[in-house]
Amino acid sequence: MIRSLTVIHALGMMLILFSLTYLFPIITSLIYQDGTLVDFLWSMLMTFLSGALMWVVTRRFKGELSIRHGYLLVVVMWTAIPAFATLPLLMVLPSLSFTDAYFETMSGLTTTGATVLTGLDSMPEAINMWRHELNWLGGMGIIVLAVAIMPLLGIGGRQLYKAETPGPMKDSTLTPRITETARNLWLVYLGITIACIVSLKVAGMNWFDAVCHAFAAMGLGGFSTHDASVGFFNSPAIEIVLIVFMLLAAMNFATHFLVWREKSLKLYLHETEGIATVLVVLVSCVGIGFFLWWQGVYPSFWTALRHASFNLVSLATDCGFASEDFNKWPIFAPLWMLFLSCIVASSGSTGGGIKMIRTIILFKQAGREFIKLLHPSVINPMKIGGHVIPNNIVFSVLGFIFLYFMSVVILTFALLISGLDFISAFSAIIACINNAGPGLGVVGPAGNYGVLNDFQTWVCTVAMLIGRLEIITLLIIFTPKFWRR
Repeated sequence: MIRSLTVIHALGMMLILFSLTYLFPIITSLIYQDGTLVDFLWSMLMTFLSGALMWVVTRRFKGELSIRHGYLLVVVMWTAIPAFATLPLLMVLPSLSFTDAYFETMSGLTTTGATVLTGLDSMPEAINMWRHELNWLGGMGIIVLAVAIMPLLGIGGRQLYKAETPGPMKDSTLTPRITETARNLWLVYLGITIACIVSLKVAGMNWFDAVCHAFAAMGLGGFSTHDASVGFFNSPAIEIVLIVFMLLAAMNFATHFLVWREKSLKLYLHETEGIATVLVVLVSCVGIGFFLWWQGVYPSFWTALRHASFNLVSLATDCGFASEDFNKWPIFAPLWMLFLSCIVASSGSTGGGIKMIRTIILFKQAGREFIKLLHPSVINPMKIGGHVIPNNIVFSVLGFIFLYFMSVVILTFALLISGLDFISAFSAIIACINNAGPGLGVVGPAGNYGVLNDFQTWVCTVAMLIGRLEIITLLIIFTPKFWRR
């Protein structure tokens, strides 16, 4: 019971801190005079007071969290914070239901990029900035931010970090202390974001669009300030800039930090996961470009390669920008892109899905099984990047993959029983659980998730949360053993 109150105490602190994030849209509203200033001030105040109340009532129970309660706090925070983030949306857009507003903020914070909103071109600037800030904050994870600052508040963070990043994360510890590691990751994240903003401005965006799209690109969130997404700009230069930064965001940020610290790009050549990601994406871009040209979708190979490359990289890295309605392409192309969204992002990146490291482990395990059938007594340890992967990691990956595909099947059937067609249902779940954004059918890039009914919207919301917390973190709290002493 005391530990549960410690979770509430920590949540209160995080809400107090989260209330500070309203400053960005408040400043935006002041600059553009878009009429939303009072709404954001009220939202900030209500979030702050709610957090302060939780903190004051439970202040006697602050302390170090156990691993079990670290998991609980992660789930509570990732469900509660989007609820508070809906406040300005509900005030500024009175026709928006709580279901749709919660879907939008969950999509933002989980960096899914699926939206229910239309009329983005004429949306108040502060609302657009708020949506994109949620993308950016969710990118590296509010929990990692908490790890960096919670020790200053009297609450340790290592348990939260483990709960936020389950699975076979590589040994990429940057410093001996977890808080310093989190700060370093955020500094790298901030530095690359600034570089992306400047690059987009040079490529032709105005400052507002550059900031918003850089936030979405680095968080791999895919929100845009325009209904036509990146297709609004029709600019190869902007698309190239976004491709580069989406690929950077899909790689392990610990590697980016080590490259910066050592001042050596050669470290990328030792990044097995990153190399696999880039190779798969490059080959797929050329292949899909050729396929679209061969099918007569575009008159020239280079035009096909341009549109295939941008949209494939965007969906494969789980970002979700779109420059074309790939829903109209021959079905092989968009389905291949959705498949890539399952595997391309690296561990330690802002992407979702299974992650490339798990894919590599599965591939190598399949090879080990073949060898074992031919030579039953042979000892054949698995190695990735020169490091031996223990069997317990392999087994955990197999368990994760089972839960992943069972989640996809169950949630897809939930949408099917609600009356949604198969392509729309299946692609919506794949896109949401991979935090990739647009799907196919009625939820394709030319439409959005606003066409779904409330039940379907909540199913997709659950899929986004499951994907962001990598399934196990969320499902473990529903097991009886979790609640036993």
